[in-house]
Amino acid sequence: MKQIMRSLSAFLSTLSATGLFATAALADNSQFQGADPHAMVIGRELWIFPTGGPGGAWEADRFGAFSSANLKEWRSRGTLIQRDEIGWIGEDGAREHFLWAPAVATRAGKWYLYYSVGPQNPTPSRIGVAIADRPEGPYRDSGRPLVGKAEKDPKPFEAIDPMVFSDPRSGRIYLYAGGSAGARLRIWELAPDMVSIRREVTIQQPRRFTEGAFMHERNGTYYLSYSHGRWNADDYSVHYSTASSPTGPWHYRGEILGSDARHQGPGHHSFVQSPSGDWMIAYHRWDRQAGPAPFKGERQVAIDRVRYERDGRIARIAMTDGAASPIWPGP
Repeated sequence: MKQIMRSLSAFLSTLSATGLFATAALADNSQFQGADPHAMVIGRELWIFPTGGPGGAWEADRFGAFSSANLKEWRSRGTLIQRDEIGWIGEDGAREHFLWAPAVATRAGKWYLYYSVGPQNPTPSRIGVAIADRPEGPYRDSGRPLVGKAEKDPKPFEAIDPMVFSDPRSGRIYLYAGGSAGARLRIWELAPDMVSIRREVTIQQPRRFTEGAFMHERNGTYYLSYSHGRWNADDYSVHYSTASSPTGPWHYRGEILGSDARHQGPGHHSFVQSPSGDWMIAYHRWDRQAGPAPFKGERQVAIDRVRYERDGRIARIAMTDGAASPIWPGP
C-alpha cells in the first residue's frame, strides 16, 4: 500500500508540473480544492474561475483558472492577475487586502475579470475589473475600482461577489453585486466598454438573499439564484427567484441546493450549459464535519446536473458522488 501511495504521489506531482492534475478524489465529485466557482464554456471545454490561485488552494493575493474536457483531468491555466498588479488597492489605507469571488465576461474579443477586494472592515470592500486578450490572461487592471461604497449612501453595502450578465433580448449588460452582512443586492447597467457604469437600476430585494448572485436565462425566463445563510455553516444553501426581465420584479421559488448526509454548506455557484445542451451547476461545498460550525479546512468545487420541470421551475439539485456524478459534455 505504501508503494502504491508513493507511486500515486509521484504521478500527481508529474501532472502538477505539466499543468495537469486529476480530480482530487476519483470516488467522489470534488473537482478540486477551491471556492466561489464561476463556470464558462470556452470552445468545448469547461473553464472554472474560482477564488484561489493556480494551484487550486486558497491564495488571497491572486486568481487562477482551470479547464477540463471530461471533468476528470483539469489543466491549470496559470495566474490571471496578482494583488500587487492592482495599483489602487492600497488607497483605502487598510493594512492588508484579499481577493475573492471572481467573475468573467467576454465582449468584442476581449475578456473581463471582475473581482472582490477586501477587507470589508474597517474599510469598505470594492469591486475591480481587469482586461485581457485571452481567457487565461494575463489581465491588466483597469486602473480604478468599478464599485465601492458611496460616501453618502445611507444604507450599509458590501461591494462583493460580482456577476456580469449580457441580456440576449435587449443587449444590455448588467453587473450584480453585494450581500453578506448587509444582505443587499444592487444591479448596475454597464457601459459598452465593460469597465464603467452607465446607471444603477432600482430593484426589489430578492427574498432570502445573502450573497453570491448569479443570473441566467432560459426560454424567456430569467433565473436569479443566490446563496443564503452563513458561508461556513450548515445553513449555507442556494435559493432562486424568477422574473420576466433581468432586473425583476422577483418571484421567489425556494431552495434548490442544501446540505445532505455527506456534504455541508453548498453555495456560491454558477449555472452553465454544456455543448450538448445539458444544464449544470458549479458550486463549492464542505465535506461533512464532526463538529459544529464554523467549519474549518478547505472547500471543494463540485459540479452537478440541473433539471427543469415542465413549468420552468428548477428541480431540487442532488449532490452526487462517484458514478452518479455528471460527465462532460454530457450524453
